[in-house]
Amino acid sequence: MSDFISDFWHLYVAGITLVSIIACAVLLYISGTTKAATHADNTTGHVWDGDLREMNNPLPKWWVYLFIITVVFGLVYGALYPMFGKFQGALGWSSQGQHAAEVKKVEDAIAPIYAKYNGMKPEDIAADAQAMAIGERLFMNYCAQCHGSDARGAKSFPNLTDGDWLGGSDHAYIKTTIAQGRTGVMPPMAAAVGGPEDVKDVAHYVLSLSGSPNDSVRASQGKAKFAACAACHGPEGKGMAAVGAPNLTDGVWLHGWGEEAIVRAVNNGFNNHMPPQAALLNEAQINVLASYVWGLSNKPAAKQ
Repeated sequence: MSDFISDFWHLYVAGITLVSIIACAVLLYISGTTKAATHADNTTGHVWDGDLREMNNPLPKWWVYLFIITVVFGLVYGALYPMFGKFQGALGWSSQGQHAAEVKKVEDAIAPIYAKYNGMKPEDIAADAQAMAIGERLFMNYCAQCHGSDARGAKSFPNLTDGDWLGGSDHAYIKTTIAQGRTGVMPPMAAAVGGPEDVKDVAHYVLSLSGSPNDSVRASQGKAKFAACAACHGPEGKGMAAVGAPNLTDGVWLHGWGEEAIVRAVNNGFNNHMPPQAALLNEAQINVLASYVWGLSNKPAAKQ
């Protein structure tokens, strides 16, 4: 890989680009000065279809001028903008710089809109109709792809409207999660639980915790083996927000319900990742978006 980031490739690309432009100019000059051998009637001697003869006429002037303009434009462009390898051009333009400038221009334009929400309590922001309209648009652009347009999620993507939170439910936690992302990990636990039948017993015990249909015999046998899971989910299975372990007693199933789904979870574990959004949203936008998400499960009365 180091061969592809050495200065050789910068010089290689710059050289090919420059030689190509010069070659175009040389070709234009040769074609305009070279005299072809012709007959007295200004034909080259090439004949097609019996009577279609090739004339030795010069290139149209407009075509030649366009070609010259193209060559000159290429050299001027290469002097002003990045075209010859790592050379940045006299103007110092870059796509990253233009993007940053355009982002700043937009942020400066929308800053007054978000300014009034700085320092406001989350519940007040969530009760503000304009703020929630802004939050909804942000959610549709950056969150709905995973959590759904109605924020009710899908299998392995949390429902944000039901009040069931893996790590925390306050505004500060939601804001941090949006900005920094979140990784939820459950290690495979089959070896700690025992054999395949032991895993099934634990699965039925977990089902019993939420009052879901289960095999009571297996559930009673799985209670003791649940000790391997209690380190994260707690001895009563009510979860631990500090480590993001879900409550197993509330009937909310993020990765699927039933014996098969729980057995799969114990055997394989999970590694879910929510990407951070701080690179896409500024702090003021994250603040409003976090208030919108907080309001989805708290639903304060909207202020007009």
